[in-house]
Amino acid sequence: MIEKLERILPTVQKPARYVGGEYHQTIKNKAEVDLRVAFCFPDTYEIGMSNLGMRILYAVMNRMEGVWCERVFAPWGDMEDAMRANGIPLYALESGDALTQFDMIAFTIGYEMSYTNVLNMLRLGNIPMRASEREGLEHMVFAGGACMYNPEPLADFIDFFCIGEGEEMTPEILELYRRAKREGWTKEAFLKEVSHVEGVYVPSLYEHRYNDDGTLCEIVLMDGAPERVTKRIVQNLDDALYPTDIIIPNTEIVHDRSNLEVMRGCIRGCRFCQAGFTYRPVRPRSAEKLFRQSVESLENSGCHEITLSSLSTSDYRYLPELAEKMQDYCTPRKINLSLPSLRADNFSRDLMLRLQKVRKSGLTFAPEAGTQRLRDAINKNVTEEEILETCAIAFEGGWNNVKLYFMLGLPTETDEDVLGIAELVYKILKTWREHATNKKRGVRIHVATAYFVPKPFTPFQWEKQITPEEYLRRQRLLKDNMPSKSVEYNWHAADLSRLEAVLARGDRRLGAVLEEAVRRGARLDGWDEYFSYQTWLDSFAACGLDPDFYTVRGYGADELLPWETISDGVSTAYLKKERERAYRSETTPDCRSHCSACGASCLLKGGKCDA
Repeated sequence: MIEKLERILPTVQKPARYVGGEYHQTIKNKAEVDLRVAFCFPDTYEIGMSNLGMRILYAVMNRMEGVWCERVFAPWGDMEDAMRANGIPLYALESGDALTQFDMIAFTIGYEMSYTNVLNMLRLGNIPMRASEREGLEHMVFAGGACMYNPEPLADFIDFFCIGEGEEMTPEILELYRRAKREGWTKEAFLKEVSHVEGVYVPSLYEHRYNDDGTLCEIVLMDGAPERVTKRIVQNLDDALYPTDIIIPNTEIVHDRSNLEVMRGCIRGCRFCQAGFTYRPVRPRSAEKLFRQSVESLENSGCHEITLSSLSTSDYRYLPELAEKMQDYCTPRKINLSLPSLRADNFSRDLMLRLQKVRKSGLTFAPEAGTQRLRDAINKNVTEEEILETCAIAFEGGWNNVKLYFMLGLPTETDEDVLGIAELVYKILKTWREHATNKKRGVRIHVATAYFVPKPFTPFQWEKQITPEEYLRRQRLLKDNMPSKSVEYNWHAADLSRLEAVLARGDRRLGAVLEEAVRRGARLDGWDEYFSYQTWLDSFAACGLDPDFYTVRGYGADELLPWETISDGVSTAYLKKERERAYRSETTPDCRSHCSACGASCLLKGGKCDA
């Protein structure tokens, strides 16, 4: 295979994606390991190597004695075609061994439109796609990640799912598999046993039955399967493994920098945000631990930029003192400190001064909606006054580049709300004219709108998605009323977001559609170069399913939902209460101001989150 690779690599784009051999990769002696795991990321090398979860779990597994975890990424189209033409199966970067040489095949999945990549990677690795076609313990396929809170569209293909955070759950699963392998268990015996590991969902132990109208009728439990699978969380992040000796990529990646996770969870409760609910409860890392990790990470990687990441970084309690210590370290070394996920209601002049000591990068804020009524409905808890004050602070500090993110199609949205986005942008432009200290460079305001996708485990999980035609009408309305040539306006494709909604809230019947789409050539659907909407429409038609069933139909308040077996700790009663408040445009205080008893704190041993 090496000879064939050497022949084809010069013919494909970015061959460095496919050779391995990076600094800090883990190499083990095959004779000294009894469990080999192929850790698959269903997208390209540049995306996967930037994924924080993959970095952490790669380190977790490779720190286990007798276990060797290796990385596998989806090849770009030209490489896949060359591999098929030359009989080269999908392989791991560390050893170059084919997928068939591994005991377990793990996927981390963070985006619905990568589902076809999961199937295509199995097929390219000569692994049977359907779980029912894989017999014995060999080639056990499991998956986790942000998308797996509704695992049902992939239920036909994945043997079991890891729900929640994997640092503690993954070693337990691997040790159980090693025991099963030693003792010669059947696949069925292993799946039954692993279903009792906290956070593990085995779809074959649940039968889904449907009504004549296509809605879910009942979920039947088999072989002592738990009635509800509750997500797994790490209790104390300071005690959790966080690798500072990350692999140095061979080629440029999407986030080519050190990444420091300051906390998990979010205090805000935006009603559209799945991560804001599924990552609860709030758990911060200590500033002392973070500073040590930042120095180690920068010195081990040689990176000239470090990002403090979380769902809402500016809500981290100890941000000022951490930023000050890090700037004292970073400034003389010309290292840039980046803070994404800032909020317009707590961006301070002091924080701005700290950020600009090395270089000014663009500032990004997400008002999400153009009017206060709609921002209250989605519980964004930010006012127009706060947004404009934040922009004034930035413009006075020399910033001339601001990115603003909004959504179209939010529940209760009207044309007035759409036009409110243009009006808000005009006010920001006016603020620049009044406060900018660096007018020679001009101002660039980047506005982006996304097509609202209702997600499971949010107060909007029951909502209808507006039709693609209506989304495009609202997008045109906004574009026609955008105030200046200084404003750059981009929008998400309607067809892609429609499919994302289908897969986000879909049931097991979508497995047939996924398989058909892959058979028709679907792959790399998150990339414009490869996405074919018609392929998907043809696949739905061939399987007799209508995408509108999962989107514009919406879900009944008392309807049995496909993801009913999974729990993220937040109660359904709380989500329904939040939905009612949304329709009254009533806000809910953030977790730090007032605990709203969402239920997630029950996952903590102390019963109280550290908001």
